[in-house]
Amino acid sequence: MASKRFSNVYIKDNFSVVGPLERDGLLKIYDLVMDDYYYGEKTFEQAEIKMQKIVLDNLLNKNKLSESKIDVLIGGDLINQISISSYNASKFRIPYLGVYSACASYVEELIIASSLISGKLAKNVVAITSSHNLNAERQFRYPVEYGAVKKHTTTFTTTASVATLITSEQTNIKVESATIGKALDMGVTDTNNMGAVMAPAAAETLNTHLLEMKRSVNYYDLVLTGDLGLVGKEIFLEMLNKQFNINLKKYMDAGTEIYTNSQDTYAGASGPVALPLVLFDKVLSTKKYKKILIIATGSLQSVQLANQKLGIPGIAHAISLEVL
Repeated sequence: MASKRFSNVYIKDNFSVVGPLERDGLLKIYDLVMDDYYYGEKTFEQAEIKMQKIVLDNLLNKNKLSESKIDVLIGGDLINQISISSYNASKFRIPYLGVYSACASYVEELIIASSLISGKLAKNVVAITSSHNLNAERQFRYPVEYGAVKKHTTTFTTTASVATLITSEQTNIKVESATIGKALDMGVTDTNNMGAVMAPAAAETLNTHLLEMKRSVNYYDLVLTGDLGLVGKEIFLEMLNKQFNINLKKYMDAGTEIYTNSQDTYAGASGPVALPLVLFDKVLSTKKYKKILIIATGSLQSVQLANQKLGIPGIAHAISLEVL
């Protein structure tokens, strides 16, 4: 089975830093703000490493935890060979696991962390992720300076970093279960339409989760997807209805909840930080939802393979949260 139940796994705390555009968007609750994209560093890459270091430092200090009290640091980002997370990890004396599921990396981190804690192999695990618009856009599409015309299906990479403390100590947010997604290639070759790449995987994962956990979609107060954006969100809902006979009403996509319409971000936000930002800074802060299914979505693309016109695989991982 792709779905697993956990015991005695909880989310204790998180810390986030956001970029200037994110500060002026729809989210109003965050910990720190970058005044500019360089963040006092010489390059955008070094700025993103600094973002990760700052959120991890602050998470540890906020919870009065030394590095020796963290059993594992799990990190992932979008840049070649997850170099941002690895460079950041080298600044701490904490055992480190690097993961990559593109924009689904955060929930993959939570699944690994929850498995370690549920199996009593760890007590405290930190999951950390980040993305920087000017780094990711340069790697996967065109540098901003190039001035390339963007399609309406294009999403806008979020600039932010989030660190989350997962623990065996009981808190009011329980990690109840998870469903590991399958890589799904529907033949979409357009790197500027990641919503279409990821939506089928998200629908597949949600259906698998409900079947294996023997639940109706109404079991959840909210289903929150990662970064399908305006285009992918509609494809996701249509596929659920037509292919799986699931009529999803209590639904939100994080990619559509970060920027305002006037910020000209096309189909919405993307990046592995989109989901945790909306989860912590909007969904959980309302104290409205008790049972939440988060489904992180990722476009597993490569510049080289995309240029060879191969289909882009999509991935989606799910975590079930209970707010106690």
